[in-house]
Amino acid sequence: MVLTSPAPRRLSAHRHPLNYRLHSVSCLGHEAHLSLCSFEFYRGNATGVCKGGMPAVVGCVPGPLFATGSAQKKKRRPQQVQKRLRLKGGARPGEGRVEVLRNNEWGTVCDDRWNLVSAGVVCRELGFGSAKEALTGARMGQGMGPIHMNEVQCAGSEKSLWSCPHKNITKEGCKHSEDAGVRCNIPSMGYENTVRLSGGRSPFEGRVEVALGAGSNGTQQPWGLVCGQGWGILEAAVVCRQLGLGFASQGLQETWYWDASNVTEMVLSGVKCTGQEMTLSHCRHHDTVTCQKTGTRFAAGVICSETASDLLLHAPLVQETAYIEDRPLHMLYCAAEENCLSSSARQANWPYGHRRLLRFSSQIHNNGRADFRPKAGRHSWVWHECHGHYHSMDIFTHYDLLTPNGTKVAEGHKASFCLEDTECQEDVGKRYECANFGEQGITVGCWDLYRHDIDCQWIDITDVRPGNYILQVVINPRYEVAESDFTNNAMKCNCKYDGHRIWVHNCHIGDALSEEGNRRFEQYPGQLNNQVV
Repeated sequence: MVLTSPAPRRLSAHRHPLNYRLHSVSCLGHEAHLSLCSFEFYRGNATGVCKGGMPAVVGCVPGPLFATGSAQKKKRRPQQVQKRLRLKGGARPGEGRVEVLRNNEWGTVCDDRWNLVSAGVVCRELGFGSAKEALTGARMGQGMGPIHMNEVQCAGSEKSLWSCPHKNITKEGCKHSEDAGVRCNIPSMGYENTVRLSGGRSPFEGRVEVALGAGSNGTQQPWGLVCGQGWGILEAAVVCRQLGLGFASQGLQETWYWDASNVTEMVLSGVKCTGQEMTLSHCRHHDTVTCQKTGTRFAAGVICSETASDLLLHAPLVQETAYIEDRPLHMLYCAAEENCLSSSARQANWPYGHRRLLRFSSQIHNNGRADFRPKAGRHSWVWHECHGHYHSMDIFTHYDLLTPNGTKVAEGHKASFCLEDTECQEDVGKRYECANFGEQGITVGCWDLYRHDIDCQWIDITDVRPGNYILQVVINPRYEVAESDFTNNAMKCNCKYDGHRIWVHNCHIGDALSEEGNRRFEQYPGQLNNQVV
């Protein structure tokens, strides 16, 4: 919240004898509560004190996250200022890893000399209250890419973190294991009072029940159920955040096993969320309840968790390893069985001829706070006889080649036949290995490497004409496994294909650039020659 002082003329109607309790209040600006400021008490009957003064009055302006749609329309800004600060990886509003924008690229802040005063500047700049906690040691997960700031030393009165004295980072000076974070004091909006969970084994799970609006006499509307049709992890994420229960672990479309409530009426259907909303009522939904399966067993449910994984693709490796291979058809029978070739391959003259493949390596990091595990247990994994391995997820990644305007001209996909810890950071031990039907997953601080020379690690570009394109890789595209952040699951590159060779450049994670940087990428006219700088 930002505090402003209303004009005195607007207060004239409210002037009447008052009992004063405090005077000489002096705050530094980063206190969490007024009682933490220095002040003095008036003693006894204080109606005659404060001569020549007036009651202290403040007006609150909601920060961007708390401003309603109507309030935003009333205060239309002629030109929206590009944000230079954000929080990532937090389970609740007002907390997360601090990231700042420099040269159109987002980066983190090193935790050297990071304290509550600097955290307070971050919270105020983002439109929250004061800082509750300054976090060190990447407690909100590790970032990727550059580290922009080190040894930040704010006085507390700065309007922007960039105004605080700081040092530029060197490669030896800091690592992402030292990323700074914050927890901010946020205003109570009462969102948690309009949704609840029932029937679960713990407070972190249950059938979703909502109370929409208020009755004619100001009382709360009766509780009702949410239709489970189309309900998923993004909708569950909003409920978990609204209740202050952290991240969504699962979004459930059937909850017959939690049938312990007397609430039976469906009052909300067609709910579609982006995952960033503050409350379920901010998501799109049907004006009139339309639910094909109306029984209580088909009501939506959630399972929440304090921690979650966060997968990111190492973009530079894709750029470094991309190349074209003309692979004979007689070596692609297994890949064809797994549907890793374009549809035109079915009409090819097998086993003669070849397919042109754009190959590259994928290195997928888990930078979250929980291990990434397949959605299904190994009792339901599917054995693939041709390749001699189990598939723990049908679709783990999507590979697409797009025209500059976004039209898909070629695609590929990768089943998670082996999710394991290929390598880990120095202080992290491997936990998952595929050999001997072992447990699959990616440990926090580890990464899984899919080499360019294995089957299906490609896009079939046999039918693609020469030109300028965008290479796109999306991890966990169906949101089958919960993550703390889905906005960083996509990676894009510019590429030029001349019919014989391909040049891949400008590879970056989807949320690594500013809005201006993304516009430049999308409007990139393409290479006129093969001199990629």
